[in-house]
Amino acid sequence: MAIVSPSLLSANFIDLQSDIDMINKSAADWLHMDIMDGVFVPNISFGFPVLEAVAKACTKPLDVHFMIVNPERYIARTAKAGAMMMNVHYEACTHLNRTIQEIHEAGMKAGVTLNPATPVSCLEDIICDLDMVLLMSVNPGFGGQKFIESSINKTKRLRKLIAESGSHALIEVDGGVQGDTAPRLVDAGCDVLVSGSYVFSASNPCEVIRQLKEL
Repeated sequence: MAIVSPSLLSANFIDLQSDIDMINKSAADWLHMDIMDGVFVPNISFGFPVLEAVAKACTKPLDVHFMIVNPERYIARTAKAGAMMMNVHYEACTHLNRTIQEIHEAGMKAGVTLNPATPVSCLEDIICDLDMVLLMSVNPGFGGQKFIESSINKTKRLRKLIAESGSHALIEVDGGVQGDTAPRLVDAGCDVLVSGSYVFSASNPCEVIRQLKEL
């Protein structure tokens, strides 16, 4: 069964409590939270006030994805907020090994995200230190984009790298994950499905989450 991590970015921010309640009662495994700074990506989403409020209301582990410059500045605060996973971009970290060590020392699982044009080979020297790799299957910064087809083969290459290295890292994919792309990603080796608008815009979000989990 797939791990399902619905993306809060597509929730109704006027009535966030209702969507959090839905996540809590659903079969979702985690809640994915995209923090954007308008610098690393061309959009601003939400910051620590929302993260800290959601952490108090959500019963699912928080899968926090930082699309920001200098994410290492916020490791301690992210851990204090109660995040289970802190995910940073390979492209945003000059000293990635140190950042991963600090995330682990703060008591969180450590993930690294790759943009669509960043090859999986760049992780060869750190893959065994990671708990998860997030492959962006759209260009980061906005929800509702079209799925990038090359992400299927990229997932297969990452699965091969993980197997050959002896790493235990999970593979997460975010962007355009819906009814037609999700089964193909799972077949390619994806462990964790991040889905935003496909879940939150559905007439029955809990049923959509259940269907994704059964892939």
